[in-house]
Amino acid sequence: MKFTYIHYSKLNFRNIKGVYNMLHKGPRPLVLCGPSGSGKSTLIKKLFEEFPDTFGYSVSHTTRAPRPGEEDGKHYHFTTKEKMQKQIEQDEFIETAIFSGNMYGTSKRAVEKVQQMGKICVLDIEIQGVEQVKRSSLDPLYIFIKPPSIEELEKRLRARKTETEDVLKQRLSIAKVEMEYGEKTGNFDIVIENDNFSKAYNILREFVMSNLKQG
Repeated sequence: MKFTYIHYSKLNFRNIKGVYNMLHKGPRPLVLCGPSGSGKSTLIKKLFEEFPDTFGYSVSHTTRAPRPGEEDGKHYHFTTKEKMQKQIEQDEFIETAIFSGNMYGTSKRAVEKVQQMGKICVLDIEIQGVEQVKRSSLDPLYIFIKPPSIEELEKRLRARKTETEDVLKQRLSIAKVEMEYGEKTGNFDIVIENDNFSKAYNILREFVMSNLKQG
């Protein structure tokens, strides 16, 4: 895929909302996917810090227990398997996935809430979710963040010192599948290799902003 890069010194990012508000159906959401440890969350955080009035995060639902410091409605909507299953049956979710026995999902309401604020909705989801979104009418931009290699990914995960050896091996096994899917032609609009954070962020920034301008 060929991408057009533009010089951002010529754009006024404070007025970028004026660009995407011209879209007939509103701004296209962003779907970011990538293995745990790829740096995806850090890239999203940087994007939000630079453009706080432009992007909004869809708060996902999960059936796992809150971790220390996590707040209901801010980090996740914490719920039960029974309640979430009922909502799924009522077609209230755009995508759902299961990891380590816990359910995760993005509700239609979560996306609508961000769009009603006049912001571009950002979804941080797994491959299972990406495939479901592709069958929906959401029509987002698909972005895949990958590490330089599985070996580098393992180093990053081990450096966290937050997971057991079994969980680490599970994440690496899943990561291999995710990278194969992410690098397959046609699955994503752009694949960004995060071997250098500043470089990866600039590519992400240019891709997103150029698509908003073209919209």
